[in-house]
Amino acid sequence: MPETSQYQVEELAEKLMTLHDGVPAEEARGLSQEIFLESAKLRKKFKPVSEPHFNNFLINIGMQDQGLCYQWSDALYIHFEKSRYPHFDFHLLVSDQGKYFSEHNVLVVVAKGENVMDGIIIDPWREAGSVYFVKVKDDHGYKWKHRAERGCLR
Repeated sequence: MPETSQYQVEELAEKLMTLHDGVPAEEARGLSQEIFLESAKLRKKFKPVSEPHFNNFLINIGMQDQGLCYQWSDALYIHFEKSRYPHFDFHLLVSDQGKYFSEHNVLVVVAKGENVMDGIIIDPWREAGSVYFVKVKDDHGYKWKHRAERGCLR
């Protein structure tokens, strides 16, 4: 199982602080820490294998119960929507919606009230339980679309 280093937590916190000048460092660090902790809980629950697409195959043939990308992103979204981070909003993004082999779903964190496409993607599915994070605009392998119909406001 992947281990989280303090460096990773600090690196994500620094990215979160770049979302807006008014984001307090303490709040960004707390959110970063909680993202890694919640992802670790989901890793124990979903028990992903080393390659996410193979994991999806195992789920689709009934050998694994859960752990599709939308299950990761939905679980994170539900958790963080209930949390108290006054300087942040949480949303869902999708790429290739409806395409069986290429649809991908992620959580995105944005500064309160800001555009979803200016946020940071949080994606523990992509690396089989390790938290992958990147600014939406820097994630060139996907064409992200806001997934407002899954419970988001923007």
